[in-house]
Amino acid sequence: MDTASLTSKQRCESVVPAADFTIDQAWDSYGDAEHDRWDRLFQRQKQVTGGRACSSALTAMAELELSPTGIPHMGRLSDRLEKITGWRVVPVAGLVPDEIFFDHLANRRFPAGAFIRPEAEFDYLQEPDIFHDIFGHVPLLANPVFADFMEAYGKGGQRAMQLGQLHNLARLYWYTVEFGLIREEGGLRIYGAGILSSPQETVFALEDDSPNRIAFDLQRIMRTKYIIDDFQQTYFVIDSFDALLDACYKEFGNVYQEVKDADDIEAHETTPQDGLMHRGTLDYFRTKAGL
Repeated sequence: MDTASLTSKQRCESVVPAADFTIDQAWDSYGDAEHDRWDRLFQRQKQVTGGRACSSALTAMAELELSPTGIPHMGRLSDRLEKITGWRVVPVAGLVPDEIFFDHLANRRFPAGAFIRPEAEFDYLQEPDIFHDIFGHVPLLANPVFADFMEAYGKGGQRAMQLGQLHNLARLYWYTVEFGLIREEGGLRIYGAGILSSPQETVFALEDDSPNRIAFDLQRIMRTKYIIDDFQQTYFVIDSFDALLDACYKEFGNVYQEVKDADDIEAHETTPQDGLMHRGTLDYFRTKAGL
């Protein structure tokens, strides 16, 4: 097969993965245009997240030597990260099965897509690529407390699959790891990778009046639906990574029992029990729906 004419995604998918779904990143196969695409994505998002991303993420980017100098080599990046928290970044072709994903996290391995989005999807890509995974996820893995949370989440995922409660645990990941906000001195900041890697949602999550912003509550989150193809209608706010770990570093059996028979909460809804920090106008969503 002539791989020179293939896109980054096609090259990844043409490789037979190992049993744990990892592949060789084949860093030498990236073309100049793909390295340039990383640089432009990085420069734009680094500018947008300045003053909006949490301090841990911004500090770690420098510590891990993330920069607009071409697509990172995951092996060399892992060597730097492992010295800090014991985590490594392992290349995969795309999304992996749940049991494989949880096993990687439980063993301090973060599976990152080895492909970079095509130019036509520069502004938005639904499936996570190397920019989303490395710019969005990897910096927080250099925070020791958040690194412990991610390992615990992986172990919790294995248990949730056995109990048939994976949908509840997936909501925790969505509203924290992907779309979480944190209180810091000076106001709210972003730590969720889905926001950190999106220039539009970086601004929307913090500054738009449309979404709800609600204090973190584990059971509330596990009952809350989410949307995958637009900005979030609700963001949950943690006080600190220590508080997040304390809330989640436990057996969820009793929590699952309590939420199992409770009604789901729609993504836009608020409840009287919420620690409501900002009641959203939902204007963005109403306008988009033509209401």
